[in-house]
Amino acid sequence: MTALLQPADAPPVEDQAPRQGSNLRAALRAFLRNRLGVLGALIVVGMALFCFVGPLVYHTDQIHTHLNQVHLPPSAGHPLGTDDVGYDVLGRLMVGGQSSLEVGVAAALIATAFGALWGAVAGFASRWADSVMMRVVDALLSVPPILLLLFLATIHRPSVPLLILVVSIVSWLIPSRLVRGEVLVLRERDFVRAARLFGVKRHRIIIRHLIPNSIGTLVVNASFQVADAILLLASLSYLGLGLPPPAADWGGMLSNGINYLYSGYWWLVYPPGVAIVLTVVGFNFIGDALREALEVRLRQR
Repeated sequence: MTALLQPADAPPVEDQAPRQGSNLRAALRAFLRNRLGVLGALIVVGMALFCFVGPLVYHTDQIHTHLNQVHLPPSAGHPLGTDDVGYDVLGRLMVGGQSSLEVGVAAALIATAFGALWGAVAGFASRWADSVMMRVVDALLSVPPILLLLFLATIHRPSVPLLILVVSIVSWLIPSRLVRGEVLVLRERDFVRAARLFGVKRHRIIIRHLIPNSIGTLVVNASFQVADAILLLASLSYLGLGLPPPAADWGGMLSNGINYLYSGYWWLVYPPGVAIVLTVVGFNFIGDALREALEVRLRQR
C-alpha cells in the first residue's frame, strides 16, 4: 500500500532514514568545520563551567560583608580584587553568571516555545485569524523593548522567575514571525494536505508536523535569543532594575563598578563587562555556525 502511494521515482521508504541521518552528519561536519562556531561553543561551555562548577572549588560567600576588605586590588587571596562591601569579585562573577545564564537560557526557551506555537497557529489558521494574530505581533514590535521591560520590572520586585518572564515577553515576537513564514510554506506541502484529507485534527498537525519541520530555524534563532536575553538582563540591571543585593548578575556588577571607575577601581568594571561580551559573542558564533550548517543540510536534502 505504501509503495502504491509513492511516485515512481521516489526512493523506497527504508532508504529515507539513512539519508536523513547522513543529512544530520553533514550538518554536524559543517558546524565542526566552522572555526568560529567551535570557538563559540568552547566559550559558552567554558563560561558555564566557570559559573556552575567554579563555586564548588572557590569561595563565593555573598552573604557576609567584609568592610575591612573594601576595594582591595587584585592579589593572591582575591585574584580580581574586592568590591565596595568586601565581596570577592571573582566569586561574585561566578554567582552573577549563574543568574545571567539561567535567565538568558530559560527566557530564550520560553520565548522560542511560545513564539513557535503562536506563529504555527497563525500560519495554519484562517486568513482572518492569521491577520488578527500577526497584527498583535506587529503592535508589540512597535513598542521599544526596553520601555516594556522598564514598565514590567518596576511594578514588581525583581527576582529570577520575574526577570525570566519579563525577558520572555519581549523575546517571543521574532520566533513567531519566523515560524509563521515556515508554516505558510509547509501548509501547501503534500504531507500536510494528506493529513488534513484524512481528518487529522489541526492541533496534531501543528504539533506533530509543522513545528518539528521548523525546528532548524528555531534552534538557530534560539542561540541568538540567549545572547539577546543576556543583554536585556544586563540593561535592566544597569538601570537598577535587576536582582537586588546580595543577589548578583553581571549587569548589576557592571552598573556598580561604573560608579567607582574614575576612582581607579578598574577591577569592578572590566571582569563583568568581559564576561558579558564573551558570552554574547560565543552564542552569536554558535548561531552563525548553526545557520550555515542548516543551509548545508538543506542543500544535501
